[in-house]
Amino acid sequence: MAVRRKFKEEAIQVRINSMSEIFELPGIGEIKLERSRKAKRLIIRIAPERGIRVAVPWGVSYAEAKNFAISKTEWLRRHQRKIKQFELESRSFIEQAANIDPVDAPRRLRARLRILADRFGFCYNRVFIRNQRSRWGSCSHGNNINLNIKLIILPQELIDYVLLHELVHTIVKNHSPIFWTELSRYVNNPKTLNKKLRFYKLG
Repeated sequence: MAVRRKFKEEAIQVRINSMSEIFELPGIGEIKLERSRKAKRLIIRIAPERGIRVAVPWGVSYAEAKNFAISKTEWLRRHQRKIKQFELESRSFIEQAANIDPVDAPRRLRARLRILADRFGFCYNRVFIRNQRSRWGSCSHGNNINLNIKLIILPQELIDYVLLHELVHTIVKNHSPIFWTELSRYVNNPKTLNKKLRFYKLG
């Protein structure tokens, strides 16, 4: 009877199929180990809504992957705190979005865009500011820049990131490595800022 109870308790802690295994790490929560044909090494990722996942290459056992995840406990704890903070800021962002001043916000965004353009020598054509549901900004082939009015309630580093992102598109019209190299001349760690931006939901 005790053996059956022990087996049942272990089944709660670990769920397995041929392509994945889920286990509970105390103080952290569920971690999903996923078999990956593309992964060359063990890779751990943590993201809002998706949780914690470990990509497990073929030839690496789930036991090794589990030990790897356990070895990253402190790293995971730090990132969970960061995610929780971003989620709080995101909820605050949604609440603030209803109170944006439709006159003051465009004026301030246009002024900041002009300051950054003058500082770094960018030229652009017209600026349109709208309440968009899918984009923070865009730049047309004619160098017209579209900005989302909700930018005004983001942290300043993210406002500047989006504005400089679109200004760089006046000279590089894609997201190739050349674009990111150029953007990094004006923004520190642009891809990190791009990830932070994803925490703020537009619609």
